[in-house]
Amino acid sequence: MLRSYLKKDEARDAAEMKHLLASKIRRRKEEIKNYLLERRAEVNKRIRYRRHLFQTYLKTTLPSPDDDDDEEEDLQDHVPIPADPDWWERVVMTEFGPDDWLDKFHITRNIFFLLTAKLKPQLEQVHTQQSGQTITLERCVAMALMRLSTSTEYCFISELFGVSISTVCQCVREVCEAIILLLKPHYMQLPADHELEDNANQFHALWGFPHCIGIIDTLYIPIQMSSTDDQECWDPRGCYSAVLQGVVNAHGTFWDVCSGFTGSTDDMIILQSSELWTMAEQGGLCPQPPKELMGQPLGFLLLGDAGYSLQTWLLKSYPPSPNLTPPQQTFNTKLIHCLKVIEHAFQHLKARWQCLHNRNDSNLDLV
Repeated sequence: MLRSYLKKDEARDAAEMKHLLASKIRRRKEEIKNYLLERRAEVNKRIRYRRHLFQTYLKTTLPSPDDDDDEEEDLQDHVPIPADPDWWERVVMTEFGPDDWLDKFHITRNIFFLLTAKLKPQLEQVHTQQSGQTITLERCVAMALMRLSTSTEYCFISELFGVSISTVCQCVREVCEAIILLLKPHYMQLPADHELEDNANQFHALWGFPHCIGIIDTLYIPIQMSSTDDQECWDPRGCYSAVLQGVVNAHGTFWDVCSGFTGSTDDMIILQSSELWTMAEQGGLCPQPPKELMGQPLGFLLLGDAGYSLQTWLLKSYPPSPNLTPPQQTFNTKLIHCLKVIEHAFQHLKARWQCLHNRNDSNLDLV
């Protein structure tokens, strides 16, 4: 009877703890949502101010006929950009060599057209209300890639492609949304059971760590400081940033990502708010039947740094101590060596997409 009562009490405590954690996560998501709304309003205000400055610049450099007040107000909202169709139609499409494509877009010409073909169901043509133009799919994707890969300013891209700044912003957002909608489910997914076993074998062969299928870590992306100086965006390094959580295999290929958190968010909070946590807690990393390691059944493992708490499916190193045994020290050395996989993956990611490397001036939800 006493044992049965204790089990019921433990189950009740576990249910209360689970409910408390779920409530904290909901409140956290509401706080993030409210912050994003405030951030978006501030960015829209800044955009209107920049349009005013750019309009002033155009008046001092370009001849323009006298307009009445209504036309001036309309011009301020819809900044005209002198079109330069030759650069895209003649230079890029006909004169660009392989090195030019890699330099301007960080992908090859073949990959560019493969990407546009995959995005076509979502982005066959982008209509812009600001200028009344219809932007072709190729130009829209090219503007977004130039922004993402080289972190080129919106105003320079707008002049280069002969469209308004707001059109460039719209293209970047719509291409990003189309990639997430159409390509993320195809390229970013949990490996199948046989792929999990292959990942574990490759990880053991390349890095000497058995039963591991991935490394998890976070990347801090510098962003522009808001006028409200929100303390939630300050990361432990003292930088104003957003956070990306990623998981890679033995070759540094991402198979799970989670983003949208402010710089001060704890690594475990991000993990517990992600779909990866739900999937792992429900046994998604444990094949049926479980594979054996040293004669014991064990599910597959992820490796993480000290920012994570120990789980049955997530390992981290032993805390530093002079009392560590030689086997424990060897374990720490092996695990820290494995963490270099995701460090290199993040470096490659920032090198390919330089909008993540320098301070990103886009609003937080777009980042």
